[in-house]
This record gives sequence, structure tokens and C-alpha cells, in this order.
Amino acid sequence: MGKNKKATAWQAVKFTLFSASAGIIQLLSFTLLNELMSWPYWPSYLIALILSVLWNFTLNRRYTFKSAANIPAAMAKVFGYYLVFTPLSAWLGQLAENAGVNEYIILVVTMLVNFVTEFLFNKFVVYRGQENTREKKSS
Repeated sequence: MGKNKKATAWQAVKFTLFSASAGIIQLLSFTLLNELMSWPYWPSYLIALILSVLWNFTLNRRYTFKSAANIPAAMAKVFGYYLVFTPLSAWLGQLAENAGVNEYIILVVTMLVNFVTEFLFNKFVVYRGQENTREKKSS
């Protein structure tokens, strides 16, 4: 495996681990809002998604893509991704729930679709040409 393929594979591993931690945040916050507060699917999903996105963006920018990219510009690109993904996934999730699909099945499927598409979007749009540009602090 070439150096570039190894680097991309390692990025995918790190992205997966950080996404798993964000997924835990999303699942716990969704469960709290859905079960304890008895909120409907879409606001529970939206708040849980926002919390996980902020966590995931911060960790992946710093450790996965090691990017010194302009943070507001990178965040704006991620925001653009979520301007499409969020209403579409919330709408489809609500349709699925109305059809009787369990909300946790909907959440897990949505999280998996989000995981794959967000990695590709970050790799090829948000951090394209700006990976490994963050300077390490000297001791």
C-alpha cells in the first residue's frame, strides 16, 4: 500500500473513532430528549445532531485532517453540508417514524449514512488541499 493510501486509511480509522464518540453523544442526547423529555423525533434528532457535529468537527479538523484551514470557512462548508443533510434526514426520519419504524432504527441508519457522506465531504471538499497543514507545537 502506497504512502498516500496508508495515510487515507489511517484518516478513515481516526474519523471512524471520533465519529463513534460523536455517535455516543448523539445517541445519549437523543435518548435523553426522546425518553425523559418525551419530545417528538425531529427536535430530539436536531439537537442531538448539532451536539455531535460540533464535537466531530473539532476533533476531526485537529487530529484526523490536521488542518490549519480557516476555521470559519471550514465550518461554513460543513454547515452547507448540513443545510442539505439535516432537513432531508429529519424529513425522511419523520416519515419513517410515521410509518411505524422504530425511532432508534431510524437514528442508527441516519447516523451511518451521515458517517459515510460526511467523511467524503470533509476529505474532498472541506479539507481538500489543506490536510496536514496544522503546525505542531514545539516543546
